[in-house]
Amino acid sequence: MSNALTHFYCTAFLGVGVVASGSLQQVVTTVKDALDDRDLTQLLIFDDSTGKPIDVDFRGKTDDVLKRLGEQLGDLPGTEVNHQPIRRVGRPKLGVVSGEVTLLPRHWEWLKSQPGGASVTLRKLIDEARRAGEKQSNIRESQEATYNFMTAMAGNFHQYEEALRALYAGDLDRFYHFIDDWAPDIRNHVKKLSANAFPEGNL
Repeated sequence: MSNALTHFYCTAFLGVGVVASGSLQQVVTTVKDALDDRDLTQLLIFDDSTGKPIDVDFRGKTDDVLKRLGEQLGDLPGTEVNHQPIRRVGRPKLGVVSGEVTLLPRHWEWLKSQPGGASVTLRKLIDEARRAGEKQSNIRESQEATYNFMTAMAGNFHQYEEALRALYAGDLDRFYHFIDDWAPDIRNHVKKLSANAFPEGNL
């Protein structure tokens, strides 16, 4: 069984209601057992990480469906092992790698005046920049997943466009206000997908 089927989380909707949620393997098995062929043709399954629909061919037995999905998705990205040797210079225990940094004289003067010296300060600055970048990346990914799902399932709902504007404006209160009267399962899934879409100061 492909790792993607057990580590790929999704939610299945029939109309405006959730019928199953969990790993792709769990969801497919559940709906295949619970729904008839007519309902299966109406079923929409969404990737919980991207908010995009997943195309599932439900023909045949459950094992047939899962086998096709495993071939279609393959193993999860990021599971490949990089076998290239890592060249370490300096203090191997710390994993320190030397390199060349080109700065203007005023930059060097400032770095040298910082506690711990240039190397410590540069590492701290890089770590802070990485954290800030990861935070912004998480916000963008959450906004994108919310947008994808909303467009597919709530595009004709009341105040859909207003909700989208509030989402991208980072206005949590207005966003929740605009989606408040939506179908409960859809509204709750939108809230789940948008959990990281707003700056912390808005929560």
